Amino acid sequence: MAQATVPLAQEAHINEQLVAAAAGDILRKTCPTLQARTFVVLAKLAELKGYTRAQGYTEDEVKVFLKDKAQKARIKATATDYLTAAGAVAGDAESYCAAGRNEIAKGTLTGSLLRSTE
Repeated sequence: MAQATVPLAQEAHINEQLVAAAAGDILRKTCPTLQARTFVVLAKLAELKGYTRAQGYTEDEVKVFLKDKAQKARIKATATDYLTAAGAVAGDAESYCAAGRNEIAKGTLTGSLLRSTE
């Protein structure tokens, strides 16, 4: 296995995947008509796990990274900024629903993790 050369916090693909998952989680928790596509989420998780291993990260390195409070906060803040730019407004559930429906319609990574019950 190759040794990872980039710190996990700086690895673009991994961070994009984690931010998309965090954004999807925020959307589904805020909008009552959005739900996680559980099997898609699990498949993406398995793909990401394989990717991290292929990049040379150990399971322990990944676990430490994912449990790090500062990294969790950074990822959540990035996801929140992304959703704000997409039109989500704190305290306005419908704006999160609209942002989520738009993500689904555009076929974004975040949108691929969600389904609308409307």
